[in-house]
Amino acid sequence: MAGDLATHGGLPRFAPLKLDEDIRAFFRALGPATLGSMGTQVAMFADTIIATFLPAGALSALYYADRLNQLPIGVIGIAIGTVLLPEMSRRLTADDHAGATASQRRAFDFTLLFSVPFVAAFLAVPDAITRAMFARGAFTKGDAAAAGATLAAYAVGLIPFVLIRSAVATFYARKDTATPVKASLTGLAANVALKLLLMGPLAQVGLALATAVGAWINLLLVLWFAVRANHLAFDRDLVQSLAKFFGSGVVLALAFWLTRKFAAAHLAATSAFRDETILLLLIAVGTVIYAASILLLFGPRWLRSLMRG
Repeated sequence: MAGDLATHGGLPRFAPLKLDEDIRAFFRALGPATLGSMGTQVAMFADTIIATFLPAGALSALYYADRLNQLPIGVIGIAIGTVLLPEMSRRLTADDHAGATASQRRAFDFTLLFSVPFVAAFLAVPDAITRAMFARGAFTKGDAAAAGATLAAYAVGLIPFVLIRSAVATFYARKDTATPVKASLTGLAANVALKLLLMGPLAQVGLALATAVGAWINLLLVLWFAVRANHLAFDRDLVQSLAKFFGSGVVLALAFWLTRKFAAAHLAATSAFRDETILLLLIAVGTVIYAASILLLFGPRWLRSLMRG
């Protein structure tokens, strides 16, 4: 057995390591997967380096905006993608391709259902969020406004960020780690190039916007590769689902904007906890409006079937 001790001339030695086919396949898949996972880390490292050449406060704005942006990515996108991969692998091993496709579709729906409110809020009222969360002490309202603008730029790419783990699962479940790397590295190259182009006119907002564009390139390439390989089909049901989520997001963003405008006018004289009150009001109104729009556009039957799986 590989790694067992053997004797030679009275002295112990390790037997030669023998790699069977499964181990070789593991190492063949490990290289591309490692390269693919480098994309996000390299982009964040580039943001940190480039931001040091920007005016004071740019690095802080990037940091605080990224902390908020990472919340739905980690809690929703990564969590659902992590659960989806073994499910798809199990179904594909059993030759249940229809079931694997259905699992991925359900993961897409779950991800969008919980992510659309974040996208709508980050795009419509980012400054209200950053003021309520961070504007105290040395972090001024001007700093909160800069972080809010950066958060809105990050939000442009939030959908691909939360969907990418579920999108690449169709390749990883088939032990294809090389194809997602092509998309990831292409998106990374576009990301870094755009950072250098946009850092001058847009400062840290340009860095965040470049990250968002790179994320869209990555996701769209992964989806294109999946469609080309017959791993995914953009049929009528999928297109209709995407359109409904887009519609609910637009309605929710408008509700956020109107609520913020109303609250700012009626709470102008309030000094204590004004920003926190506005944020709580946005959450309450947004919850009601989003729940109503989802039920109206999708119907309660769709929601029950999604929850039951």
